[in-house]
Amino acid sequence: MPRATPSQPSARLEARVSPEIKAIWQKAADLEGLTLTDFVIASVQAAASKVIEQHQTLKLNLEDSEAFVNTLLNPPPPNEALKAAALRYKQVMNNGTDDRTS
Repeated sequence: MPRATPSQPSARLEARVSPEIKAIWQKAADLEGLTLTDFVIASVQAAASKVIEQHQTLKLNLEDSEAFVNTLLNPPPPNEALKAAALRYKQVMNNGTDDRTS
């Protein structure tokens, strides 16, 4: 776990917990060979990463996943809006030149 050095800014976080909770956290920190502060930081970091990962993972039900795969395997033909967007993209990538030959 990276620690703040004098050249690294740090932010302070305070929390009030019951003596029983603090004792449990302290015992766990001792068992891990960490200070209470390092134990709390590591635990909160792990929990935050897990929550973020859960919220960023796309989960589809069976019907939705089948529709997604079917669309990937059998894509619909491009509509006019997609054709126009592709043409604009090609023009921008060719530095604004109008190359309709390919």
